[in-house]
Amino acid sequence: MNPTIELLKSHRSVRKFTEQKLSPELLRELIRAGQAAATSSHVQAYSVIHVTTPAKRKQIAELAGGQGYVANASDFLVFCADMKRPTDASERAGAHVVRGMTEQLLVASVDTALMAQNVAVAAESEGLGICYIGGIRNNPQALSELLELPDHVYPVFGMCLGYPAHDPDIKPRLPVEAILKEDVYTDDREQVDAYDEAMHHYYGERSGGTKDSDWSRSLAPLFDTKLRTHMRGFLVERGFEMK
Repeated sequence: MNPTIELLKSHRSVRKFTEQKLSPELLRELIRAGQAAATSSHVQAYSVIHVTTPAKRKQIAELAGGQGYVANASDFLVFCADMKRPTDASERAGAHVVRGMTEQLLVASVDTALMAQNVAVAAESEGLGICYIGGIRNNPQALSELLELPDHVYPVFGMCLGYPAHDPDIKPRLPVEAILKEDVYTDDREQVDAYDEAMHHYYGERSGGTKDSDWSRSLAPLFDTKLRTHMRGFLVERGFEMK
């Protein structure tokens, strides 16, 4: 298998970092690699906030649910879906711009995710560790105020970057047979059941036998308590009216 595919398959979240800092030149190269990602209609509907002030990093760690590695990582980035730049530019060029469409929210969110994943892969190719921080959506309004985000811009997720101080195991993924379907959508219960057994073993090994769970059971918070019901109202307030 070629090195790129091996690198992609070796991804794991890193939450402990050494004191070694990224050089400004390397950070710019990572962002440039991110910009090379595919983008819908060349819109490039994203902005990245590099948070360097320790006090702000500490605040964000608290807003994200007490995730201390946000404050301790070498660098911390907030990836924002940004429809302000392209709509403003189009309007200045003389277009009749309609804002707040659901499609614009989707385009900006997808563009941001593609760009961030390029950054992540580029970082790992340089021996760095990364950890996505979806917890910044726990308090998106407070975070937006802290980072002075304008309307039509919203924080999608954060990313910790740094040189790893530990070597966590790679978490098993669903079998390809559950994901790759031919021509039509097919039932994947059998593959999910097998995957649950694999994840039960993984959690047991990782926790020394103290965590009794599997993939299906671990999903419960996402569909029960971790609903972030505030997000729709927040997005509408930011100008993403989803018309």
